[in-house]
Amino acid sequence: TLDAWGRLDVAVNNAGIAGDGTALTETSLERWQQMLDINLTGVFLCLREQIPAMLDAGHGAIVNLASILGSVGWSHSPAYVAAKHGVVGLTKSAALEFATQGIRANAVCPGTTMTEMVRGGIEAGKYTEAGMAAGSPLKRIADPGEIANAVVWLCSDGASFVNGAILPVDGGTVVGPVAIG
Repeated sequence: TLDAWGRLDVAVNNAGIAGDGTALTETSLERWQQMLDINLTGVFLCLREQIPAMLDAGHGAIVNLASILGSVGWSHSPAYVAAKHGVVGLTKSAALEFATQGIRANAVCPGTTMTEMVRGGIEAGKYTEAGMAAGSPLKRIADPGEIANAVVWLCSDGASFVNGAILPVDGGTVVGPVAIG
């Protein structure tokens, strides 16, 4: 980016692997470490390179993709939940540390989104689309574009006073349990 454009204005850190439904006491150290390496340390390493470039430019906007599981707990995904909580904490730390230097850092916490990973799980029979949608008050799965819209806004001048925000884009899932009936 610096070679091509001479500066870095925005950065979106969006890479990760999904939890595998393993109980805490059955999670191997290797799986734990893999989850933290990819989902948390990966974001840290990106920030460590992005922030100096943004400091040189005098400004910047960073959006880290976490998950709604960065805000709440979930059984049988301890490493994923820990990593995504870590992304939320890392985002808040960066937001505070670099605010006076013109850099904003925020996180988007998507709910269930129709990604290739989710589609693959549905096609493999691990779960159903209806079952996944039932957990959302909106009773549907997000389209990836809905998540992207939030990311684009946080990177824009329209969000120039938003810093350290942890934005759930989840159809209201983390608000509370869905009423039955």
